[in-house]
Amino acid sequence: MKRLAAAAAVLALTTLAAACGSSPGTPSAESRQVRLGYFPNITHATALYGIEKGLYAKSLGVPLKTSTFNAGPAAIEAVFSGAVDATYIGPNPAINAWEKSKGKAINIVAGAASGGVFLVVKPGIDSVEDLKGKKIATPQLGNTQDVALRHWLLEKGIKTDTKGGGEVSIVPQENSQTLQTFATGDIDGAWVPEPFASRLVIESQGKILQDERELWPGKEFVITHLIVRQEWAKANPDLLKKLVEAHVQSTQEINADPDAAAKVVNASVEKLTGKPLKPEVLAGAFKNITFTNDPIASSLTGSADHAVKVGLLKPVDLNGIYDLKILNEVLAAKGQQSIKDK
Repeated sequence: MKRLAAAAAVLALTTLAAACGSSPGTPSAESRQVRLGYFPNITHATALYGIEKGLYAKSLGVPLKTSTFNAGPAAIEAVFSGAVDATYIGPNPAINAWEKSKGKAINIVAGAASGGVFLVVKPGIDSVEDLKGKKIATPQLGNTQDVALRHWLLEKGIKTDTKGGGEVSIVPQENSQTLQTFATGDIDGAWVPEPFASRLVIESQGKILQDERELWPGKEFVITHLIVRQEWAKANPDLLKKLVEAHVQSTQEINADPDAAAKVVNASVEKLTGKPLKPEVLAGAFKNITFTNDPIASSLTGSADHAVKVGLLKPVDLNGIYDLKILNEVLAAKGQQSIKDK
């Protein structure tokens, strides 16, 4: 009787496990998912396009849960709390995450975009000297554009602080709010990514005072890259590879037909924000951005140096922040050139 009962128990356990899609003692396949973060910005078109076209869902083969953010610090909070497994993000928040976790939390696994950031100001502001006494918005304190603006002003000899004081008042606020406050005259300018820069110019008669590309060697700098939680990546190397494969495929399709890709991206923007971009805004934004798998590692070091200089980061050793092994395997399989992490 004991043997019969034991056999019945094993049979019941096996049946239950089969119903759950796993064998006894192993996690259910259905319990796995990928939680991916990104922003409703054109600088995150790789994610916008890939998700809208179903590239990630198809490649991963497990449920994909997405979350959107306004700026990097909020996305990093989600990474630290374990709410997302991977996210598209700018350089400075990734650097901050690496520094705060002492290199234990994240890795950069691919580049996504370069360029697409501008200082847009009101007519009548024609030089950096004209900015004195003015209010300039950034997406969030300590985010990539915030650091870039503070460093640029510092290099020009203009003082700022993190509380909105100084010769130029820096006002961190959500990009959607910046569109409103610029139109009403509550701010005088903004250092923002696309499509918000183009929207300020086209919809509110703003003018470009500084194209950030002009501040970098070769006019190249990382504005968006893909990071992953180290814990998740180590536990799910197969999903990491599938995620990177979808990323590379999305980048390839965007560059193969930018006009068609822009329409797909705009459809995604409409779903996320409730309103599509005007054709002229969409065209301008796409024209100003380079979509690339290269994370442009040299510019990450520059971004870290800038953050240190403006007092938003302690000196940090970035050695090890990149893990491009999977990316280069995927590129090699497609016959494409490998990418260096220095």
